[in-house]
Order: sequence, then structure tokens, then C-alpha cells
Amino acid sequence: MKFCKKYQEYMQGQREELPGLGFKNLKKTLKKCRKDFESHQELSGSADAKSCPNQCPVCDGTFFPSLLKEMSAVVGCFNERAQKLLEMHLASGFKKYFLWFKGKFQGNHVALIQLEGKDLVTYALINAIAVRKILKKYDKIHYSKQGQAFKAEAQRMHIEILQSPWLCELMAYHINLRETQVKSRRAPALFEGCSLTIDDGKPSLSCELFDSIKLDIDLTCSICLDTVFDPVSLTCGHIFCYFCACSAASVTIVDGLKAAEPKEKCPLCRQARVYEGAVHLDELNLLLSRRCHEYWEERLKSERIDRLRQAKEHWENQCRALMGV
Repeated sequence: MKFCKKYQEYMQGQREELPGLGFKNLKKTLKKCRKDFESHQELSGSADAKSCPNQCPVCDGTFFPSLLKEMSAVVGCFNERAQKLLEMHLASGFKKYFLWFKGKFQGNHVALIQLEGKDLVTYALINAIAVRKILKKYDKIHYSKQGQAFKAEAQRMHIEILQSPWLCELMAYHINLRETQVKSRRAPALFEGCSLTIDDGKPSLSCELFDSIKLDIDLTCSICLDTVFDPVSLTCGHIFCYFCACSAASVTIVDGLKAAEPKEKCPLCRQARVYEGAVHLDELNLLLSRRCHEYWEERLKSERIDRLRQAKEHWENQCRALMGV
């Protein structure tokens, strides 16, 4: 089955309408572009020309603006739903009991969260494949690298769905749930596509649902060069230890990453304005603390000293400022 048909069937089979790519319409636009291009070659008598005609509807801006709008809608929907789902799972106190009682009337609360989480991961990956395939088709027709350039621009604009920190959190959630069920001898988890591997002391999170795509997330902090501790994802998608991210952003852990100046850049991709919207990866933190228990305990002890020192310095500075010293 061709991917276009597979994608359409997947989107039509969803329980409720979700934003997606107009894959069929985008392909029609490219097909029309090819016809226009071939006609232009015949009229000009230049069979070797490898550039688009002046009136190409694709190059005039029909293709990329449509794709950009659709990608933004997909990422926005995914982020919103994943965030709400994980907040529901991590709810505590009165909210947790409220959701538990509500769940008694709607079926198994954990199973519902898990099923929707699996659907969201699948939704993210199949849309990532769709974007990759349509951009590859664009470059093939135009003999260009504009498709790859657009993909890089989408990453800079934070609308590449594989960059989403909530995808990483959903993957960690499923692994945590699967391991909990195995230990408690319950029925196996519904979702087996995600795994955490530790190769030569270097952990990575991976997900493989389709033959054509495999997502691998390196969980080594590029600042301290160790396994990410108390992980946080910047809006560019790169993951660091929270303490390391604060150091890179020139803020204290007391002030937090939201206090970072807009000019501060990601240590890896050098993008600015990536700290204010940073997301704490609580599920990933839980997963790594279980898998790397000894390392976690040692890191916890060493960081506690630094955190106390920074907190003490912060409050001493606050007191001096109030006293006018």
C-alpha cells in the first residue's frame, strides 16, 4: 500500500477529528508543478534545464505555506493533548482522587491514559513520516534541496514534531508503566514500541513503530557529558541536566530557566530564546532514577551541596539588596 493511502486511512480511522497534513492535496500540487515544468521544457526546447518555470505554483508559495500551517496545527494539537494526558497521570492530592472516582465510571483510568498515549505517539510518528516523504518528493521534482532547507527551518521554528519534549515524556511513561506491570505481574502493557537502552554507560531512548522511521534520543548531557540528571528539554528539543541548563543560561537554580535572558543560546544548536519554554521531563527522570539507581544516588548527593550553596548565596544577596548594602 502506498504511504499516501495508508496515511489517509490512518487519519480517517481516528476516533475524533485531528489536525493532519493535506497529503493528497500537497501531492496534487507537486504533480501540477511537474506538468508545468515539463511544458516549460518543451516550449523552451531545453530538455536539460533543471529549474522551475517562472510561474510554478509551488515556487510561488502554494506548497510551503500550506505545509507550514498544517505542521503547526499537528504539533500544537500533539503538545496540548500529551501535556494534559501526563498531567492527569502525575496528578496528586484531591485532583488525583477526583480523577480516580471519575475513572470508575469511564473504565480503567490507567488503561485509558495508556491507550491515548499510544495513539499520540503513533500520531506523532506517522505525521513525521508524512512530512519527510512529501519534502523528499518536492526535492526530487525540483532537483533541489529546498525541502531539506525547509525541514531545517521548521526545526528552528520548533514545529518539527520529533523535537517535542512531550514525545520523549510519553515514551518514558510507557516504559515506566510496562516495568511496573511486569513487577506487579499484571497483564503486559499495550505499547511495546518504546525502549531504553544503555550502551557502554550511555543511555538512549528509542521508539520504532514503522519500518521507515526509528526515533533515537540521546540521553547524555552535552555539558557535563554524563547521563542527564533531573532532565529538562529546551524548546529546540535538546535535553540537558537542569543544573547544567541553568549554568548555560547564566541563571541560578533558584531563579530557574524562565529568568534566562532571551539572548542566551542552546549550547548545542546555538538557537536563542529556548529557555523560557523549557519542560521538566518528570517521566524520564523517574525512568532514569530506576535504571541508573547508583548513579542517581551519587549525583543527588553531589548536586545537593551545589543547590544549597546557590540557595544560600541567593538569599544573602536578597538580604543585602533589602538592606541597601
